[in-house]
Amino acid sequence: MSVKQISGKFEFTNIKCNSVDKSFDDFEYCYLKSVNRSYKYLSLKVNLFKTPITKIKVTGIVYKRFNGYRPFMYNVTVDFCRLMSGANKNPIAIYGFNFIKNYSNINHTCPYDHDLLIEKLDANFMNYQVTKVLPVPEGDYLLEVHWIAYDIERAVVKFFVTIS
Repeated sequence: MSVKQISGKFEFTNIKCNSVDKSFDDFEYCYLKSVNRSYKYLSLKVNLFKTPITKIKVTGIVYKRFNGYRPFMYNVTVDFCRLMSGANKNPIAIYGFNFIKNYSNINHTCPYDHDLLIEKLDANFMNYQVTKVLPVPEGDYLLEVHWIAYDIERAVVKFFVTIS
């Protein structure tokens, strides 16, 4: 009897970055780059104008496309400073943060007194995370991340992906 291995493929399709409060922060860049057929990455940089920042919440909402994007499974809000200090053990937030921790300069505890970066987040790394670590069903997804500082929404980043 033959056993076949089935595996999915993760692909970034778009990214949209929006500063809600341009006096607090603004995006210097936010883009996807396709180097060749098999290597695509994401980069973004947000400039912070009112540092240090000591109180941050993050809301992550996952949508799946069914005749438009509909909420799918997760809508999680965490105190980001507590998550980074290890006091918050939310497994979904930790799983989500593990996507960016090796590609970012936000992998330390509060306060944040510098611009925030995600540099060259590799689609191949993401493929491993969503097909091997915690398999996600096929489909088109939107991950919407709301960054809230001092209880005021400051920025929204939308990651559009396809898992096939």
